Amino acid sequence: MTTGTVPPQPLTPAPLLSAGSGSAVEPASSNAYRQRSRARAARRDWLGIATVSSAAAAVALFLSDGGAHQFGSPAAALTSLGIIAGLVATDLVCVMLLLAARLPVVDRTIGHDRALGLHGRLGKPVLYLLLAHGMFLTLGYGVDAGVDPVAETGQLWQGFGDMVWAYIGLALFVVVAVTSLVAVRRKFPYEVWFAIHLLTYAAVAASIPHQFSMGGLFAPGTAQRWYWLALYVFTGSSLLVYRLLVPVLTTLRHGIRVSNVVFEAPGVVSIEMIGRKLDRLEAAGGQFFNWRFLASNQWWHPHPFSLSAGTGQGRIRITVRNLGSGTSRLMHVRPGTRVAVEGPYGIFSEEARTQERVVLVGSGIGIGPIRALLEDLTFRPGSAVVILRASRAEDMFLHAEIADLCRRRGARLHVLAGPRSLDVPSWLPSSAAADGLDLSAFVPSAAGAEIYICGPTGWTDLVAADAADFGFPHDSIHYERFSL
Repeated sequence: MTTGTVPPQPLTPAPLLSAGSGSAVEPASSNAYRQRSRARAARRDWLGIATVSSAAAAVALFLSDGGAHQFGSPAAALTSLGIIAGLVATDLVCVMLLLAARLPVVDRTIGHDRALGLHGRLGKPVLYLLLAHGMFLTLGYGVDAGVDPVAETGQLWQGFGDMVWAYIGLALFVVVAVTSLVAVRRKFPYEVWFAIHLLTYAAVAASIPHQFSMGGLFAPGTAQRWYWLALYVFTGSSLLVYRLLVPVLTTLRHGIRVSNVVFEAPGVVSIEMIGRKLDRLEAAGGQFFNWRFLASNQWWHPHPFSLSAGTGQGRIRITVRNLGSGTSRLMHVRPGTRVAVEGPYGIFSEEARTQERVVLVGSGIGIGPIRALLEDLTFRPGSAVVILRASRAEDMFLHAEIADLCRRRGARLHVLAGPRSLDVPSWLPSSAAADGLDLSAFVPSAAGAEIYICGPTGWTDLVAADAADFGFPHDSIHYERFSL
C-alpha cells in the first residue's frame, strides 16, 4: 500500500469560494444547513404525497362517476377491477415519465439518479397492473357474454379497432420491462437499450385510443375527463420543455465547444470546454451534464459525466476514462468540436449539505467529481478531509491539482494506493484491511460531518457502509456510483 498525507495549513488558507464565483463566501452555519435539509425533506414528502394522491384520485373519480355502482354482478365486478387496475397503471406511467422528465423540483429534491431509480422500480408494478387490467377485463367481458377468455380475446381483437392498439401497447410495455432488467440490459450496447426504452412513449400513445372509445376516461361531463386531460397535458408538456426545449436553448445560448484535450493517464483524458456566459449554467461541483459531442461519429451518443472543474475560470471540464466503444471515441475528440449539453443535474453538491465539516472520498474516475467538489464547497481551514483511492499510483487522476487545492484551502489529504483484498470486503488497500483499518483511521470524528463518496458501484457501497458504521447520519452520506 502507498499512502500519503497533506496536512491542513491554517496559517495561509485560500479564500472561501462559492460555486465558481471567484468571490469569498463564508460557510453557512449549522442551523442554515439543517433548515435547508428540512426544506428538502419537506419537498420530498410532498412529492411522495402527490404521487400517492394521484393514484387515489384516479380511483376515487372513477368510483364517483358511477363506478361504485358497477359491482352488482360477477361480470361487472371483474370489469370494474380491470378498470381500476388500468387507471392506477396509467397514472403510474405518467409518474414514471415525470420522474424521467428532469423536472427541476424533482432533481433538486431527490436528485436525477435517484429519480431514475424510482422510475425503474415502478416498472414492474405498472406491468403487473396492466396485465391485471387486461386479464380482469377479458374475464369480465367473457362472463357477461357467456364465452371463454380465449374467445373473448378474439372478439375484442376483431370487433374493436382501438383494442388492437391497446394490445400492441401492452406488448410494447412487456418489451420495455424485460429489456430493462439489469441482467438483460447489460447484453445490449447503450444505444440499443436506449432505443428500446423509447418504446415507452410508443406504448403510451398506442394505449390512448381505447381510453376514448371504451374506457370512458374522457366522457363529456365527468370529472375524470378533466383530471386525465390535465395529467396528460402536464406530463407531455414537462417532457417537451425539459427533455427538448431547455437543452436546445441551453446549447444555443452558451455555444460550448472543446478548447483542449489533456492526457491524464493511459486511457484517461480531461476535456476542457469554453463557451459564452458559463457562469449562468449555475453548475455546482459534483453535478453532471449529459454531453453530446457534435462530431460525425458521436453526436447521437449522450455521455453523463460529472464536472472535474467548475465554471469559475470561464471554462468547464470533464475527465473521462476509456471504458468502452462510446468513451473510446472521446479519447480523440478534437478542439473546436461543438458540444450540446443537458443539465446540470443532481444534488451531489453543496445543495445536499447538512453539516459544517466535510469528508470527500473518491476512487478511479470518481476522483474527478471529488476534485470539483473540493473546489466548490465552502468550508473553514482544517474542517475538510479528502481521501483518494486507486489500485495503482498512476491511476490517481488529478492528484497534483487536488493536493494543491488541499494546501491552499487547508484540507487534509490522504492518498491510498494498492489493490483491494480478495478475501476481506473492504474499500481500503489489502494491507490496510488486513490491519483492521476503516474510515476512522482517516477521519477524526463523524460528529458534525458530511461525507461525499464517488467511485465504482461496489466500492462506493463499501465506503457508505463503513461511514454508516462509523456514525455518519443517513442524510449526511451522499454518493455517486458508476459501473466499470
